[in-house]
Amino acid sequence: MDRLDREILGILREDARISYRDLGVRVGLSANATADRVRRMRRDGVILGFTVVVDPAADTRGGLVVFIDLTLREDVTNEEFERRVLRLPGITEVVHVTGAYDYLVRARAADAAALDALLRRLKRDAGVAQSSTRIALRAAGHSTGAASTGAATTGAASTGAASER
Repeated sequence: MDRLDREILGILREDARISYRDLGVRVGLSANATADRVRRMRRDGVILGFTVVVDPAADTRGGLVVFIDLTLREDVTNEEFERRVLRLPGITEVVHVTGAYDYLVRARAADAAALDALLRRLKRDAGVAQSSTRIALRAAGHSTGAASTGAATTGAASTGAASER
C-alpha cells in the first residue's frame, strides 16, 4: 500500500458510495486507475467489504443493545470461542481485546429475558467463564474512522456499497 491507497481508503471511509470518477478526481487519478486500485485492495483483503451505518432511532427492531466483556474458560481456545459465539443469535460484533477481559461482544436482545438467555448460552455453549454486561442507553454518534477528516455522524447517516462504476 502506498500513499494513494491510504488516501483512497480515507475517502471511502467517509463515503463508500463515491463514484470512481469522483474518487479519482480527489486523488489525481483516472476513474479506471482508481477502480483498479480499489479492486486490488479488495482482492488483497485490505478492503473487506462495504456497509451501511443506520441511525439507531430509525432501527425498527427495538430491544436492547448490549456490550458484554467476556473471560474464557481455561479449557476453551480463542478459535473455538470465536467459532461458537458467531453462531449465537443476536451477536453483532466480537472483538479480542487487551486488559482484564478476553473479548468484547456487542449484541442485540429483545428484552431482559432474551439477554439472560444469551448470557446463559455464552457460558454453556461458547465457553465463557465470566461476563460483565453494559446496556447502551443511546448512541451519541458514529465515526467512520476517517482520520483525515475526523468526521463523525449523528442522526440518519449512512454509507453504502461502492458499485463497479
